[in-house]
Amino acid sequence: SVPGHIQATIRGNGGSASEVMDPNAMRYLPKILRDTYAQRQRRRPSELGEARLASIDLRLRLQRPESLPHYQDIRGSILILDLSGFTALGETLRLELGPRDGAAEFANTVNDTLTTMVRQVHRHWGDVLMFAGDALICLFEEKDYGEIVLDDEGRPLSVDQITRRRVRDCCLSVLGKIAVEKDLTIHGGAAHGMIRCFFLGTPSKSPGSCAFIVSGHPLKQSGKLLNKAGRGEVYIDGERLPLTDQEGVEFMRRKTRTKTNGSDNLENQDKVMPRATALLTDQDCSMELVGGFDVNAHAMAYLGTLAARRCDQGSQNAMSMLLNELRPVAIVFVGLHDLDDIDPRDSTLLQLMNEAFKTLSRITHACNGAVRDMLFDDKGCVFISVFGAHSHEVNPCFDATVSAMRMESALKDLKLKRFSLGVSFGECFCGEVGPSMRSDYVVMGPEVNLAARLMGKAPNRSTLVSKRIFTHSKSFIHFQKLEKIQVKGKDGFFHAYIPQTRIERQNLEITEPQHSFVIMPSRQNAMDSLMQVKERATRGIPTIAFVSGGPFLGKSRLINEVAGRAASDGFRILKSFRTSLDSFTSFFPLRQIVSGAMIMCASKGLIRDDIGNEISAANYLVDQNIFNKTDRVNIGSIVPTVADAQLLSLLSGLNPKARTRSIVDSLMKILKLLQPLIIVLEGDGDIDPSSWSLLAELMQRASAECPQIMLIVSSRDSPTITSAASNLRRNAIQVKLTPFEKYETEQYLRVLLSVRSSSITIDQRLLDVVHDRANGCPLFIECVVRWAVEKDMIEYVEGSKKMSLKMLDERSDDVTAAIPRELSNILLAPFNKLSPPLWDALKIASCIGYSFDADLYNTLNQVLDFMPKIRELSAKYDCFGQTGSHFRWKQQAVYEAVKSLLMVNQRQKIHRMIVRAFQQSKINHGEIDDIKGGDVRRLLGRHCALAEDWAGAFEQYMRAGDRAKAMFNFNEASKMYEEAIDFQAKMSEQPPLRSRMIPTINLGTCLRELARYKEAEAVLTRCLNEAQSEFSDIALDEELYVRALTALAALYQAQSKYDAARKLFERAVPIARNIQESRSSLWLAGNIAGYAETLRKSGDLPQAERHHREALEIRTRAVEEKSCTELELAVSYTQLGCTLAGMRQYKEAHEQHHNALGLRYRYLDFSHGLVSESLNYCAESLCALGRGGEGIPLALHAVEIRKLIFGTSHPAYAHALSVLASCYHAVGRYFDACDCLEKCLEICEVAFQKNHANIIPNLMNYGNVLCSTGDLLKARKVYQRAIKIHQLNFKEGQQARQLEKCKTEVDDLTEKIEELESSAPHILNEIPDSLVQKHLAPADVETQGPPVVVFTDIGRDVDDELALVMLSALKRKHLLNPIAVITTLSPERERAHLARGSMDAMGMPDVPVGIGSCGGVADGVDLDIYGADYSRSSPCIFESGIELVYRAIESVPPKSAVLLCIASLSDAATFIREHEDLFTSKVKEVVLMGGVVSTESGECLIPDSAYNNNCDISSARFLYKRCQELGVPTATLSRWAAYGCPIPKKLLDDIAKTEHMVATNIRSVSKLSMDQLWNKVILHPSDPRREKLPDRCDASWFCRTFMSSKGEVSKEWSSSVWTLVKKLNMYDPLAVLMCVPDYRGTHFSPKAKIVNGVSHVVVGTSERDTGIKNRLPLYNEYASLFLYAFQESLHK
Repeated sequence: SVPGHIQATIRGNGGSASEVMDPNAMRYLPKILRDTYAQRQRRRPSELGEARLASIDLRLRLQRPESLPHYQDIRGSILILDLSGFTALGETLRLELGPRDGAAEFANTVNDTLTTMVRQVHRHWGDVLMFAGDALICLFEEKDYGEIVLDDEGRPLSVDQITRRRVRDCCLSVLGKIAVEKDLTIHGGAAHGMIRCFFLGTPSKSPGSCAFIVSGHPLKQSGKLLNKAGRGEVYIDGERLPLTDQEGVEFMRRKTRTKTNGSDNLENQDKVMPRATALLTDQDCSMELVGGFDVNAHAMAYLGTLAARRCDQGSQNAMSMLLNELRPVAIVFVGLHDLDDIDPRDSTLLQLMNEAFKTLSRITHACNGAVRDMLFDDKGCVFISVFGAHSHEVNPCFDATVSAMRMESALKDLKLKRFSLGVSFGECFCGEVGPSMRSDYVVMGPEVNLAARLMGKAPNRSTLVSKRIFTHSKSFIHFQKLEKIQVKGKDGFFHAYIPQTRIERQNLEITEPQHSFVIMPSRQNAMDSLMQVKERATRGIPTIAFVSGGPFLGKSRLINEVAGRAASDGFRILKSFRTSLDSFTSFFPLRQIVSGAMIMCASKGLIRDDIGNEISAANYLVDQNIFNKTDRVNIGSIVPTVADAQLLSLLSGLNPKARTRSIVDSLMKILKLLQPLIIVLEGDGDIDPSSWSLLAELMQRASAECPQIMLIVSSRDSPTITSAASNLRRNAIQVKLTPFEKYETEQYLRVLLSVRSSSITIDQRLLDVVHDRANGCPLFIECVVRWAVEKDMIEYVEGSKKMSLKMLDERSDDVTAAIPRELSNILLAPFNKLSPPLWDALKIASCIGYSFDADLYNTLNQVLDFMPKIRELSAKYDCFGQTGSHFRWKQQAVYEAVKSLLMVNQRQKIHRMIVRAFQQSKINHGEIDDIKGGDVRRLLGRHCALAEDWAGAFEQYMRAGDRAKAMFNFNEASKMYEEAIDFQAKMSEQPPLRSRMIPTINLGTCLRELARYKEAEAVLTRCLNEAQSEFSDIALDEELYVRALTALAALYQAQSKYDAARKLFERAVPIARNIQESRSSLWLAGNIAGYAETLRKSGDLPQAERHHREALEIRTRAVEEKSCTELELAVSYTQLGCTLAGMRQYKEAHEQHHNALGLRYRYLDFSHGLVSESLNYCAESLCALGRGGEGIPLALHAVEIRKLIFGTSHPAYAHALSVLASCYHAVGRYFDACDCLEKCLEICEVAFQKNHANIIPNLMNYGNVLCSTGDLLKARKVYQRAIKIHQLNFKEGQQARQLEKCKTEVDDLTEKIEELESSAPHILNEIPDSLVQKHLAPADVETQGPPVVVFTDIGRDVDDELALVMLSALKRKHLLNPIAVITTLSPERERAHLARGSMDAMGMPDVPVGIGSCGGVADGVDLDIYGADYSRSSPCIFESGIELVYRAIESVPPKSAVLLCIASLSDAATFIREHEDLFTSKVKEVVLMGGVVSTESGECLIPDSAYNNNCDISSARFLYKRCQELGVPTATLSRWAAYGCPIPKKLLDDIAKTEHMVATNIRSVSKLSMDQLWNKVILHPSDPRREKLPDRCDASWFCRTFMSSKGEVSKEWSSSVWTLVKKLNMYDPLAVLMCVPDYRGTHFSPKAKIVNGVSHVVVGTSERDTGIKNRLPLYNEYASLFLYAFQESLHK
């Protein structure tokens, strides 16, 4: 409940760190708890033997409550001491000493007073149970401490009497001490008797998870006596008169004279002592022998939340930085009146109290609050929580109210009949009070009392809040206003409020203007235009509006008015603001928009409001499958805080246009959920090109995907739109604002001065001066009028009926001279009384900019104390608005005015001061840069530039560029490098050539990545020429020269200019060899490999092979020398493998790719893009080796990974589709291959330049597949286009084999086409059926195992799919040969798609799938089927499952086939009816997952009510009957067999660790399936929603089958039952094993039934006879087969 506290407050004493509580934390617990959790010290050896020590430890453990709730009764006295007068004292000290010093003095006084009280209680052997606000609740336990006390007549007192004496003496001591100090007074009450102690919560070591509460007659009586006592009085039960402070003073005087000893010995009083009396009196276990006692760490659970945070010195929160202070906090009181008179013997009520505590605590912590207390007092059983006491919450009122609303709902759910809540807010004393022996963190003040009294006034089962709570929360929560009430301690009557419901949160921050919005004539057209745009969006026509106009003309106010009206019509509003500084940052104007959209989308429909920032929103959207990993990468490009660095590193090579499309793909997923929607981009700066491109793509696609969207872009000038986004102007609405005309200024003046009567006019002189000073700007008109009104310069002249300027001086004729001509004087007038340090902060802020991030400028705190001053200016003077860590000037006019005060040299000085503060700071700017997306370096570079520190600016912009480049944000990186080059040119001394070349090379590299090839070539060529002209042979920086050469070579290679690239590499590589001393240099290997790749792509494969082998040798040596990891070798393995594949050395190519795959499996995440690369190449090489079926699982996983990482617009995804197509082609699934290649080519046409060389291999692949389908005309066109692209990209001789192949294919196709045109022209346009569903080859029983036909309802539950997994393992081992799979049970077609995808992923792409019947389900009824990303439709799926069974059975030898029925028996029965002769001659056995009526009754087997039988019982009866009549053996595996060998949930975790897509889906679906099954079994047997579930499958059956034999779950259970599931039953995989004779004989004990001389076997005839020989070996067998299937299919 309190993060980060455990390690700080728990230490070890010779044992483990979790055993013992830190003594520093013990002061926050009462002694009774410390003693209850006493633990023997282990710091030094004990003289006692191990046996005796073990006995002591056992007895100590037994005195602790082992389970909660727990209670025990003790005898003793309860004393309540209440402080009075601290409210008046606080006000007095504030007036005398000022707010800050007064608060400090008040804190000291309160602490001193409570410390005195605690010390007196402890001196009299009392125990402070709790600091209940301004009161102490103390326990004086009736306990024999071995002392002898005599009464006045010399007789010894009993223990009872001694305890009462101690209480009385304690009261007198406290009264005497406090009376002497005089600042505060005490009153109290004490009573003796039986006290009940409750231990509540959940046993743990986490603070706040438990509570210790006392109740009983003494507590109630003490409360009554407390209320009876006056100031300076304490009533003791049994005494008629109260003790008074005068008696206390006299008592203290006597005590001082007698100087009694013993009672002041606090050392022994505070020692931890076991509560077990036997331990203390055992002479053989004296303290000396035992060695003392510590407190067990489980006592930490009773530590209050606030106290725990005070202990947590390692945590960076407000609590660790303050001592005692007055703070604004919100307090919630919960009166649990059902528990006021609890009898602990009533276990139900005790459990209810425990649940109430746990529930209320959990809600408090979830709402950022802290649990203060749970206690019994005069108001009964009360729970108290506070908000804002342990952290500076933005709105503790809102948190407290939401918490109260949730508490009210939760208590109703707990069926409490009587409870009420009170909530108040105000300034309270918060801090730690008390001495080191017993202290606590308290919250006290009038607001605490008000919350308690509101609780008392609240209606039953309802909540009452104060006016302040209402004021601070009304924007977020609906309230009901009550009649006025009066409470004790509050003068007069006041309104209280009942919170009702949450107001749906809008991301709409519209600042209310000083006056209501007024539409002037010049603004009416603008307003009408924007409202027209809004109406178009309402009708589903997305539109963009450009609003332009000079500063302060009211653009924001106009947009806010439109947004406000739209919001009332249901629109959601997303806004952002940019400055001129932000034009350097890619997508900056969209950061706030996208962050807000994620938070809004994640919060939409949630009961809890847990989404506080964009990171938690992104996590939630991923968890809810709204976003995938690709989306997170894309969104991370805009909002760096949500970026995944590992995934971002895979964006290399992504075309900017394709990247923009991919980002919009992700954005659409959330924007379409928020419709209707207005996006507002405000600001005075340009919008970066990346943002324009994204907005253009967004609006282009909005009509189809997000039609109810409206985009408003505001700027001072008409926006400069890039050519890539020119379509935005086409249908845009242009709105331009101009200054007011004078007549409009007059109209606005009438509004501002509240002149409503037409008979009253505006004096011409007043109008002239206002219009002159304001320049027609509405904001300035307001400022001038407000200033003049405050100066009392405007008056109404009754005689002339005019509003005019007042004469300030009768001798002056020109009153207008009194109004300043410089508007800044008016704007800054409210700040005239600012202290110099605050003025300095304003000036620094004006230099930083219109908006800034506090996290970035915390550096200035160490030197300038900057951010605290900004916060003060924000709070006291309303200068800044704050959103998260971002501050923004409230008024741009004030910002401009402050900035105008500074001369150039002053601004320069401030910027130098900022730079110096950054340089001297110890803050790690790199870490902040990682969090803030590179903003630190860029902003620091700007400050250096404005300080004219050109070298510093160059360095910072270079770092910013390097970071953006590393994050593959090449747009931003290129801008940073351009800026660095410009600043470098301004340096007084020309930097060395190396310093000039590095940014230029980096700039050229970024331009290449952005496909700005001409610009990149110009930059890099100029750089290389400059290097060649300036370098001498002696001064040549060869390494840098190589960098320049290879950068230009890489550019040429990207443009398919392989000859030019090759020449540059041939110059670079020899130099690299000469200058590199180490033969294990990765830099050298990289250059050689780059050259080799150019050779490979240009067609010189032998030379490419030689250089790749050299690079591999260098990297191998580097690994041996441990200068890099083995993962580095994967690069060379992959490049060499691709080269060998081009040389048709497929076997070695596969070996190299397999080496790379193994390393990447070992070192990288399975979802990493490099893993997908190796999967792709392995699949490709397997295909070339004629093993395409093995390659399909690898290719499918590569496609899925790349889809997840790169999106569906990336060339990498296209390449994966191309490889998958090759594999499908290899196994004869030509039309599946066609589908993949058409998607691939569609992506490539967009991602690459027109006629790019990379398209050629995909075209050749497509042409080859088209030939196989018989579409010869289309195939020829494809090959002809490949030839054309080749000729455009390669010179003669380059890639000659590729060109020759294409030409040969064209010639061959032309010949075939001409031949067909002459002989059978109609065939050219027809596709033979044999190509769609190829002929089934005869089954080879000897080498492949028995042929099996499977009938499955896959997708119903996971064991059907696991049966197919098992089948794939047995197929690989040649134990079974699946020849057909038929899907049955509606929706049968979707089940066929799932089966096809699953079998492809498991390496069975050659096993045909057919669509069966509805399985006995009524027409139009579709049963459940779970989803899977790999589920796929396919042209190769047989439309007729029965036809497929016929063809499959026909192809096998006689009496060899097995029919495996693990679903409805409808289709199997149909096959027997229609093809009985074929069935009898070919089928060896029918294996069924189902059940039969007892084998011992009747002459033949009869199916029982098992689910598969029940789906179509008539078909089931027919099948069993006919098989027995025809003499075809059956083998039935019943549910009892599955129950006899259940699997633990852990198996699903184990197979999911393989990361196979089928395994991970099975694990996630299992939970869903269990929940769905539970929701069916709890229904009445007649409920149609049970579908075909047998009546016996009820809640009890579910509990026995999937949980344990003990206990049941209530039918009202609303949470997921998955957490309760202990075991799962694998029915269908066991049936698959039954098909293998060896497994059947080893693991099963079937019962045979002889019918007509044929044996029919049944495994599992009853609950006792499961038919399983030995569960463990069987489980191990099929668990290993599952793992084998998944690992083999992935080549792991």
